[in-house]
Amino acid sequence: MYKEIARNKRRTIILMVVFVLLVSFLGWAFGVYVGEPAITPYVLIGALVYALISYLAGSRMALAINGAKEIQKRDNPRLWRTVENLAITEGMPMPKVYIMNDPAPNAFATGRDPKHAAVCATTGLLDMMSDAELQGVMAHELAHIKNYDVRLTMIAFSLVVVISLLADIMIRMAWFGGGNRNNNSNAIFIIVGILAAIITPIIAKMIQLAVSRRREYLADATGALTTRYPEGLASALEKIGHYGSATRVQHTATAHLFFSNPMKGNKLAGMFSTHPPIEERVARLRGMGTHESGAA
Repeated sequence: MYKEIARNKRRTIILMVVFVLLVSFLGWAFGVYVGEPAITPYVLIGALVYALISYLAGSRMALAINGAKEIQKRDNPRLWRTVENLAITEGMPMPKVYIMNDPAPNAFATGRDPKHAAVCATTGLLDMMSDAELQGVMAHELAHIKNYDVRLTMIAFSLVVVISLLADIMIRMAWFGGGNRNNNSNAIFIIVGILAAIITPIIAKMIQLAVSRRREYLADATGALTTRYPEGLASALEKIGHYGSATRVQHTATAHLFFSNPMKGNKLAGMFSTHPPIEERVARLRGMGTHESGAA
């Protein structure tokens, strides 16, 4: 477990280094285009400031666009105590607790570290799950926070947003710009901007797939070890597989945060889903339960 946390922290550093290099290149291209190469450091500083703001506000944005509302213990004692007990068991700070008014059984976690984290459950999840099943789902979400999965993902996508913004500015300036710039420099500038605009969403999806699928299996295992009852989480997954987890609010930008895929399913979407198949997740959890029974 500690190896996975350390690996996530290393990946965060690698992402930051790649981001600095890429933004520096875009800033240099921008400076050459306007005839002021010395502008590159200012572009880099501006991009870093924007990325920092996106990173700090990312958690609140994810909660806001999904319509999540913060609650206190008196608002829903069952959910609050479930999260509180799990946080105590894991030795973690108590995260903020949110509820999302949606009939689909689902949940998600967000935040940049365990001290600045939040968990959210849909009303459908609360209505459908038994106490053991709810505990399994929320233990899974706390595992994402403990393992720093949510921080890695938030940083990755805040950086992608910045690169996309710079690419868009470059394309617009080259397309609508004029002055002393010749057609060749315009063409080169447009090509660089278009390449950046095409590459960034591909990078975003690759990060989602690489991080999310592996993280889901690890969070399932961590959650099962926390509750010491894999069957609770396996049963919750089976219910979700039967009833469906597609939420009314559809946001591809936050889909990877959810316990189960919140997007409306089809074959093409399944191929690029950030979540592994529910059947495979259930099988792994049931395997854990069988192993424990055999050991006993």
